[in-house]
Amino acid sequence: PGLLFFRALLLGGGIMAGKKPTKVPKLDAVEEDGTKTEAELAEQANTETTLDKIMGVQDEIDRLNEQASEEILHVEQKYNKLRKPHFNNRSELIGRIPDFWCITLLNHPRILELLDEEDEAVLQHLEGLDVDEFEDVKSGYRITFKFKTNNYFENTVLTKDLVLDNSGNSTVSATEIKWKAGMDLTNRQPSELKGRKRTHEDPQSIFCWFSETGSESAGTDELAEIIKDDIWPNPLQYFLQGLDAELPPLPPLPPGLEYDAENSIIRVRQLNEPSMDAGEGEG
Repeated sequence: PGLLFFRALLLGGGIMAGKKPTKVPKLDAVEEDGTKTEAELAEQANTETTLDKIMGVQDEIDRLNEQASEEILHVEQKYNKLRKPHFNNRSELIGRIPDFWCITLLNHPRILELLDEEDEAVLQHLEGLDVDEFEDVKSGYRITFKFKTNNYFENTVLTKDLVLDNSGNSTVSATEIKWKAGMDLTNRQPSELKGRKRTHEDPQSIFCWFSETGSESAGTDELAEIIKDDIWPNPLQYFLQGLDAELPPLPPLPPGLEYDAENSIIRVRQLNEPSMDAGEGEG
């Protein structure tokens, strides 16, 4: 089962959660003249008995789903704690690479569609990004942006919280951006746009996302879901896109050795050693 299966269990207390009948309705088999044949009565009784049995089986399925949701919750809590120090270590290492998060976000095709030149200029000051799921996992998460001092706003930390209830509805809260005089990107007119990446006349900055708060249905915050479920688990996959063209030339090798590359992984091998492609093709 995929992640959505488990999320459904966590949010709904079981996939089949919801109202269910507690009693099988009586079925009426009536002839045109208002009478019932013996066969029809027997069929009706058999159907009602079968439906009772189906309901009993369904109750057991629902019970197992509820049990599974609790166990999945405990597993997610356990592994969130195990992953946390690795995420912290990764963040510390990422901090040594200039513009890592800016490049990563710009390399995501959906996020790139939301940006214009001024948004990109602000993101060049982004030095950290974190996603923290709340302790009980199913109640939501927080996304944190950490900025260097910049000419656009006073904040160095911007956060957005999505809190989920048992019905899957979310309440969203976020940091209020303290824009510096004349630098508010969320209050622009179409004539002020300098964007080169938008495909339609939309004056809205991506930073308007921080003002989209309140109660709404879960699953409607596309940007939050992209960051949490697509970028945060493995940001390297987007940071490394197109990076090969910017790498310096590889140093020369001693006689008898050569470079072998596949999927951006480069290693040194003996000239008579099968390449990675050849090795995978055998067997």
